[in-house]
Amino acid sequence: MNAAAEDAGALAAVIDQIGPLDGAAMAAAAGRLDRLTKPPGSLGRLEELVITLAGITGRPDAPLAHRQIVVAAGDHGVVRQNVSAYPSEVTPQMVSNFVAGGAAINVLAAAAGASVTVVDVGVALPIPRVRRDRRRGGRLVRARIRNGTADMTQGPAMSRGDALHAVNVGLRLVTDLRLRGGIDVLGVGEMGIGNTTAASAIVAALTGEPVHRVTGRGTGVDDEALARKVAAIEEALAVNRPDRADPIGVLAAVGGFEIATLVGLILGAAAARIPVVLDGFITGAAALVGAALQPALAPRLIAAHRSPEPGHAIVLERLGLRPYLDLSMRLGEGSGAALLIGLLATACQVRDEMATFESAAISGPSGG
Repeated sequence: MNAAAEDAGALAAVIDQIGPLDGAAMAAAAGRLDRLTKPPGSLGRLEELVITLAGITGRPDAPLAHRQIVVAAGDHGVVRQNVSAYPSEVTPQMVSNFVAGGAAINVLAAAAGASVTVVDVGVALPIPRVRRDRRRGGRLVRARIRNGTADMTQGPAMSRGDALHAVNVGLRLVTDLRLRGGIDVLGVGEMGIGNTTAASAIVAALTGEPVHRVTGRGTGVDDEALARKVAAIEEALAVNRPDRADPIGVLAAVGGFEIATLVGLILGAAAARIPVVLDGFITGAAALVGAALQPALAPRLIAAHRSPEPGHAIVLERLGLRPYLDLSMRLGEGSGAALLIGLLATACQVRDEMATFESAAISGPSGG
């Protein structure tokens, strides 16, 4: 069996392990919340988070001690079409910043009590060496497949074998993180100049929406660059003609190494009943690929926030997810996921530390 066949087999095995939410655990969690000293449902979506955690994990008392954020990094050949405000050199520089502990995700993850792991799966240039901050720096996993993808306007961004390999990097990383200390919740993020272009192409291919409806300004490009970005995506779709019935084929045609790795991370965690917190548009595009492979995936995902990228609203609608935050954030890196993990921790504290009507000797609802 060749490597691509082995990777495809591993993916198929994981997909088969993803099933519906645990209704009994959700009912038990809801019952616990209703016994707390408050009117039933009065904490709104905070209670929804507790019930969702129960359904994903199968545990009404789902733990949240081990919090992990993984940032997948890769570069995109389509940047040669001048679709980004920043050069590809920024990707390895930011990876170093993640390791050093100086990026927004490091600060936000530390505030949420989460560890950061960065995986280089397709950065185009060498990553500068830095000293890792032991308090909040990220652990770097080197799993580079290629030095960035090819220019998708000229042909496929990567081979099908490389796309499957990148997905498998994500699957294996979930296993590795579980063995290293466990994961109670996984937040996913990304870094890669040009990746909103790839994500927009994926979303257009999988949903059939017009390119201009799913394409935004990414890092903040001007009107001319936005027009080039839309034109590049339209050209890539015309050249590659990806088939929405073949999600891996879509990934190979117009995706990115880091997006494919995110697909593996999301599916691998879902199969292990680990709650997955999506960040913004790029992680949403990866989740859309995952849901196309296994429709039972979507209810196991938690959408952290709503990005200003126009395609993100379409992704969330297709996945049936309602984000918890709307802060006009468009940074990526897993920044929104880190904030939501903090909110999850608060929800679990409410579940575990509030008094019940019985323990506080307070009269409960009369039911009248």
